[in-house]
Amino acid sequence: MIVLMKVLQVILALSILIIIHEAGHFLWARIFGIRVDKFYLFFDVGGVKLFSKKIGDTEYGIGWLPLGGYCKIAGMVDESMDTEQLRQDPKPWEFRSKPAWQRLLVMAGGVLNNFILALVLFIAILAGWGRNYMPNESPIYVNELAYELGFRTGDRILLYDDYAPADFMDLQADLARRQVRKATVLRGTDTLEIYIDQSLIGDVLNSPGMFDIALPFVVDSVMAGGPNALSALRKGDRIVGVMGEETPFLQDAQKLLRVHPGESLPVDVLRDADTLSMPLQVDSLGRLGVFFLNPSLKHRNYTVWEAIPAGCSWAWESVAGYLRDLRLVATPSTGAYKSVGSFVAIGQVFPSTWNWLQFLYILALLSIMLGVMNLLPIPALDGGHIVFCLYEIFTGRKPSDRFLMVAQLIGMVLLFALMFLAFGNDIARLIR
Repeated sequence: MIVLMKVLQVILALSILIIIHEAGHFLWARIFGIRVDKFYLFFDVGGVKLFSKKIGDTEYGIGWLPLGGYCKIAGMVDESMDTEQLRQDPKPWEFRSKPAWQRLLVMAGGVLNNFILALVLFIAILAGWGRNYMPNESPIYVNELAYELGFRTGDRILLYDDYAPADFMDLQADLARRQVRKATVLRGTDTLEIYIDQSLIGDVLNSPGMFDIALPFVVDSVMAGGPNALSALRKGDRIVGVMGEETPFLQDAQKLLRVHPGESLPVDVLRDADTLSMPLQVDSLGRLGVFFLNPSLKHRNYTVWEAIPAGCSWAWESVAGYLRDLRLVATPSTGAYKSVGSFVAIGQVFPSTWNWLQFLYILALLSIMLGVMNLLPIPALDGGHIVFCLYEIFTGRKPSDRFLMVAQLIGMVLLFALMFLAFGNDIARLIR
């Protein structure tokens, strides 16, 4: 059921993004009187389609291959590589007959829609749910990679080079995206400098939970119907030991609980000034069924009017962050290309149960990723077509159809290479 839920969320998210993106091309084409031959969700490779209906000059349909979608615009060199129209004289309703500035808007329409969708979603999230954040004021709990880089549990990160991270939840992303060379940390009462091995920057992108917040395990409430609903645990109790082993932080207790699923274990609990020992039941997933306190977690609610500028800022931060990610991927020495993933990687970020907040947030991020990716100046992408239109606007010379066909072919080869890299990385991760 978990896999099915993730698959359904991926398909729904991709369907929304594809329709919104292609609708951008479609609407601008229709505004300028350009005929659109086909509007498809998913690809109808080999002419095989799940659904199709022709309305006016346009055939609307759903293909069988869920790797994208397309809007086939008359008189345009696109991924279909259809040269039949190009052998005939240009018609007034064809893409190639329109001035460069109109063709530019048609090609930019998809990306524009992606950014608008992300902006609307961010504003809706802030207005409807608000936003959680954690000021960077807490010590870190490190995994093996963070330890290898030189960080230690209990450190508090002060600076990345000359940049002071403001949000604890961005510490790992900032370390990779900014290709940090020196981190300044507070360890106990000493201020230390940690020099980052640049060859491990790529691994930072593939190591979830590199910096958790080092929290004491303080009980906020016991889950009704959970394995310890009838136990003596109270709000404010702090779990300080499991099976006689000290657990100063939440993560220390979690590690011990996970290796004893379904068992009843002796647990040491600090209550006020007294240390109590009580048996607690661990469920099949290695959990006690209690909610813990995180005093560092803050929440801010927004009015609709406050959400608009805050949503714009959030969208811009997301675009800037993804551009930094692309720069890392394009720098082979960082090894960040190993983090590139396909639909399998996308599926892993969705929750195992339906959650509107998380779905809309992930959808907004994916919309930004799709928009930025399509702006890359690769001929098979919108960005390549935009570059050709801009070249024509500034020089007054239009690239020949033959040049566009060759460029489109080269671009498609590059995209297939990227696709193979993404699927290869996903398969390698699954094997590991």
